[in-house]
Amino acid sequence: MLKKGDKAPDFRLSDSNGTEIKLSDFAGYSVVVYFYPKDNTSGCTTEAKDFTALVKEFKKKNTVIIGISADSVTSHKKFEEKHGLKVLLLSDPDKEVLQKYGVWQLKKMCGKESMGIVRTTFVIDKNGRIADVFEKVKVAGHAGEVLETVCSL
Repeated sequence: MLKKGDKAPDFRLSDSNGTEIKLSDFAGYSVVVYFYPKDNTSGCTTEAKDFTALVKEFKKKNTVIIGISADSVTSHKKFEEKHGLKVLLLSDPDKEVLQKYGVWQLKKMCGKESMGIVRTTFVIDKNGRIADVFEKVKVAGHAGEVLETVCSL
């Protein structure tokens, strides 16, 4: 897992419209990159809606919000449209970025082990360095907590 002070690895992924997006496209901006397990699940929907509700506040701080999961571009488009999401959703079906950021991990649930995305948020400063990391995120209040961190940069 990457840590505070590390250089954020650049990436190139498709958004919900199939447009290729790179982290380096946002040089000079702060970027919130949150990794989430699955479109249209209760926790992931709440998290995306909470970030969407604060998107104007993040923009005032020159901050872009990016959500990344292994779901397809098509899934992201449906998720975005169904819930009126205003965050940038990127698709990582090959799990390359998930692995670069260390969020593709062995998870245990009900006595079973499987690989999956550990809900994690990275705040990246305008110089491309990781300013903060929120690991094993609890969704309730998380977007507001991240906004507070961005405001302190």
